[in-house]
Amino acid sequence: MLTRREFAGFASCALCGIAELVAADASAQTTPPAATAGVTRKILSQMDGPAPGYVTLLVEATVEAGVSVARHTHPGIESAYVMEGGLELPIQGQPTRMMKAGDSVQIPPETPHAGGKPGDARTRILVTYVVEKGKPLASPA
Repeated sequence: MLTRREFAGFASCALCGIAELVAADASAQTTPPAATAGVTRKILSQMDGPAPGYVTLLVEATVEAGVSVARHTHPGIESAYVMEGGLELPIQGQPTRMMKAGDSVQIPPETPHAGGKPGDARTRILVTYVVEKGKPLASPA
């Protein structure tokens, strides 16, 4: 179970869903407590693997209209699919893209990214993280 202190680092990630959830040990996560205003996330599943020392999480993230997501990184790969709405996605080293329903993206480990300019409608994102155990799920960048 996450403490409030561990949770505080995750709400900055919309594509995570994700926004301020720091997991000292991702494999010990349960449904996170209340999130930063305008960003909610729900852990749909998690399991150890695909290799020793890693954990895979499937998360549904919702970012309300007008909410920005701070620049952050993850200690593993983030794969995201926009189910509803859209948002601007700046990823370091890549051109900023506008994400809309039906779009997907993969973000390499430790690559700074953000939510960019806030969308004008609610955005729902399905995110898969394959991250190292024992590291925060998201860290400010």
